[in-house]
Amino acid sequence: MGWSFVVVSLIVLWIASLWKVLFSSSSTSFSKTSFLSDDRALSKRNVLLVVAHPDDESMFFSPTINYLISRGHNLYILCFSIGNADGMGNTRKDEFYQACAVLKVPLQQVKVLDHPDLQDGFGKVWDHELLAKIIEEEVSSHGIDMIITFDNYGVSGHCNHRDVHYGVCQLLHNVSERSVEAWELISTCILRKYSGPVDIWLSMLLSLRYTDGMTHCLLNEHPQKSFHAMAEHSSQWVWFRKLFVSFSSYTYVNTLRKIEEVKQS
Repeated sequence: MGWSFVVVSLIVLWIASLWKVLFSSSSTSFSKTSFLSDDRALSKRNVLLVVAHPDDESMFFSPTINYLISRGHNLYILCFSIGNADGMGNTRKDEFYQACAVLKVPLQQVKVLDHPDLQDGFGKVWDHELLAKIIEEEVSSHGIDMIITFDNYGVSGHCNHRDVHYGVCQLLHNVSERSVEAWELISTCILRKYSGPVDIWLSMLLSLRYTDGMTHCLLNEHPQKSFHAMAEHSSQWVWFRKLFVSFSSYTYVNTLRKIEEVKQS
């Protein structure tokens, strides 16, 4: 009887959480102030999302992407590799563009690299100065005033995710005048990571604790897009990734934190 009550309670909580995501009023940024609520939000911001592999954008950042696109900001995506660890790089590159189309990111604002020194794989160490140089070129080319990327754990702990974070930090360290701000996607513990939409409550509560506007919780306005976009990565759309997208909190909510102090590796 006790276990039945627990199971029913969890199902009700899951449904209530999903309902909150789907039907929250204009679905949204939960914090003391809304994300991008400063004076510059009156005009479009030029935002650069920096990721390591094709499918990072769909698996981890879709709430942020949907939030930005729905509000008319100019989103650019820079992917540092074609994901060629298994020899499927060209296929994954094509899938990346298809997924970005589903997410409504203009394809002329999407860029994926195949640099010989930035190849996908565990144990493949990426040079932070090289990453910073490439990011700086993108920032200059497109008038970028905001960068969004992984934090120093990189959600899954993948070394390429972590290197991308440190590449952004290196750029902030190199730029004498801070003309661009940077935000990181907060990694959570494994229990929260696989709690699906249930994690929105804790994410919102933790974000509301901060009154300085340095942390923002973004609910996914269209979680179904995460599934559709990830399905475009057909070479990666195997059963365990289907489960991941279904049960990952990153499908339903992103919590972003402003990078203040430049963290060196």
